Amino acid sequence: MPDAAAEPGTAAARNAAEEKSAFSHSAVEPDSTAGYGDHPDQVIDFYAPRGVTGPGEAAPVVVVLHGGSWRAPYDRRHISPFAGFLAERGFAVASVEYRRGAQGTGPDGSGEPVAGRWPDTFDDVAAALDALPELVRQHLPRADARRTVLTGHSAGGHLALWAAARHLLPADAPWRTDRPAPLRGVVALAPIADFEVADKLDVCGGAARQLLGGGELFAERRPYADPALLLPTGIATTLVQGRADVDVPQAVAEAYADAAAKAGEVVGVTLLEDVGHYPLIDPAADACAVVAEEIAQLAW
Repeated sequence: MPDAAAEPGTAAARNAAEEKSAFSHSAVEPDSTAGYGDHPDQVIDFYAPRGVTGPGEAAPVVVVLHGGSWRAPYDRRHISPFAGFLAERGFAVASVEYRRGAQGTGPDGSGEPVAGRWPDTFDDVAAALDALPELVRQHLPRADARRTVLTGHSAGGHLALWAAARHLLPADAPWRTDRPAPLRGVVALAPIADFEVADKLDVCGGAARQLLGGGELFAERRPYADPALLLPTGIATTLVQGRADVDVPQAVAEAYADAAAKAGEVVGVTLLEDVGHYPLIDPAADACAVVAEEIAQLAW
C-alpha cells in the first residue's frame, strides 16, 4: 500500500516535492577553487559576481556553508546552484567545503552516515574563515572583503552562527579568536541553531548529538559548539525560516532568537509561510529571492 505520509497534501509530500526541486538543478561550476589545507575537503569554490550595482564598484562577499546534517553524502555541489544564483545577483561568492562524518557506521562503510567529525569539522570552518581574506584577494579581485556576509543552510546555518561567535568560545577552545569576526552580518537559513531543542526534537536523526560524539560528550562539548550558548555576538544576525519546515522545525530558530534576547541581543527572524526546508536554497523558489534580499540588506 502507498505510504499515507507521502500522499498529496501532507507535510511529507510537500517536503519531498521541495527537496526534489532543490536537487533538480545542475551543479554550477565555480570560476576557481583554492585549498585552505591539505585534505581534499579543505577547499573553497569561488564564484565571481556576474554584475555589480555600479561601474567599477566592488561586490560584497557572501560566504556559503552548505548543509546536509554534517554528513558525508552531502557536499558543496548540492548548494552550487544557490551559489551561482547569488553570483548572478551581483555577489562575489565563496562556497566552503569541510570535513563531514564517515560514510557509514559499519566496518565496510555501510550503514547510516555519521553526522560530522569532532573536532575536524570545526577545525575546517575556522581555518577556512581565517584563510578567506587572502584567498578572496587572489580569486575574487572584484570583491570587497570588508563587506562580507556569512550564510549557511541547515547544518551550514549552524556553522555560520558558530563561526560568527568564535570570540565567545571558552578560553581553552582552539578556535577562539580575540575579537569578533569582521563581518557585515550573518544570514542563517533554517539553522540547527539550538542544540538542546534540536536534540529534543531529534532533528535530522539526532545529528547534533552525533556531531559532538554522543553520550556524555554532548553536554561536555556543547559550550564549544552550540550557537545558543555563544551569545551575544555583537554581529547583525538574521534567521530565515520556513514555517512548514519538517526537517529543522521553526522551534529551533525561535529558541536561538529567545536565547539571544535573554543575552540582550536582537536577532531578526524572517518566517516564510507555506515554505519548507529546501526552497531557501532553491533558485526556482520565491523563498530564495527573499534570502538574497536579506543578504543584500546586510551586505550593501
